[in-house]
Amino acid sequence: MKKLLVTGSSGLIGSEVCVYFSQENFEIHGVDNNQRAVFFGAQGDTRWNQKRLQETLKHFHHHELDIRDRQGVLNLVKEIKPDVIVHTAAQPSHDRAAAIPFDDFDTNAVGTLNVLEAARQFCPETPFIHMSTNKVYGDAPNGIKLKELETRWDYDDANYEYGIAETFTIDQSKHSLFGASKVAADIMVQEYGRYFNMPTCALRGGCLTGPNHSGVELHGFLSYLVKCNLEGKEYKIFGYKGKQVRDNIHSLDVARFMYEFYKAPRAGEVYNLGGGKENSVSIIEAFKITEKCSGKAQVYSYIDQNRIGDHICYYSDLRKMRAHYPNWNITKSVEETIKEIVESWKLRKTA
Repeated sequence: MKKLLVTGSSGLIGSEVCVYFSQENFEIHGVDNNQRAVFFGAQGDTRWNQKRLQETLKHFHHHELDIRDRQGVLNLVKEIKPDVIVHTAAQPSHDRAAAIPFDDFDTNAVGTLNVLEAARQFCPETPFIHMSTNKVYGDAPNGIKLKELETRWDYDDANYEYGIAETFTIDQSKHSLFGASKVAADIMVQEYGRYFNMPTCALRGGCLTGPNHSGVELHGFLSYLVKCNLEGKEYKIFGYKGKQVRDNIHSLDVARFMYEFYKAPRAGEVYNLGGGKENSVSIIEAFKITEKCSGKAQVYSYIDQNRIGDHICYYSDLRKMRAHYPNWNITKSVEETIKEIVESWKLRKTA
């Protein structure tokens, strides 16, 4: 039986990957120490997801390990020698990073290096899939000419008809400390691919979402928005009139792409992994869809100050991904995804 090693296995993407590869008859080794609860408090706790995996997946092994523990990571990879590595563990909030700069960099940059070097030493032929972020582009996308529509901002430049491509600059822009630590990790993943000819890729995710997200205010846009809606809690919009746009991709479609890369890996690749223009949504558009799914009015307030480095409009150009992996495409719409998130939060409230 082939073996998968997933860091951040109790998180949104990590857990989805565990389930997907388990269905493809992999033995699953999940690495997680519930650090999300340390970063975000009790509302970020992911133990419920760990328990779900342990109870529902036949060949699942949980490893309580911090990826900053270099020797621990080396020992585990040496012992398992996985057939594929999916690295999703991270400090994921650009707002939170400013308060914990050492923890942020040690987790995102050094932790990634620890896993990469363990792979190079003990299984260099193993496909290494890294969850990067579109924050590696910093606020440079805000320099694209925009047009204001009734419910959203959109690009007013024909060069970006399909969104942001992988050739977009990552240089000379404001990233947030989180964005900077993820740039370091992203470049290291590329370098291990190009310098050592290892099969690696960095997936520059937009808004990754789905029903198994423990969304909080500082991370997890749709999940947190839905949670606020169901609980009648005030959702705070930070700037841009609530018309800021994100492309949202369901965690299942993320896992599906990772499986395609595993089957036909490339060395040192980068992909903008998002929902694309067709799965993009503004905050106020998301309110309307959520209200339709839940039957409850969204309670919100507006703060006329955007978050530092925040994108006004961002959606991914998926043409490179589709060209390299023609068997892959988006299968879950924004509306379908929000409906699943609504049902998931309702179930968790009654559990």
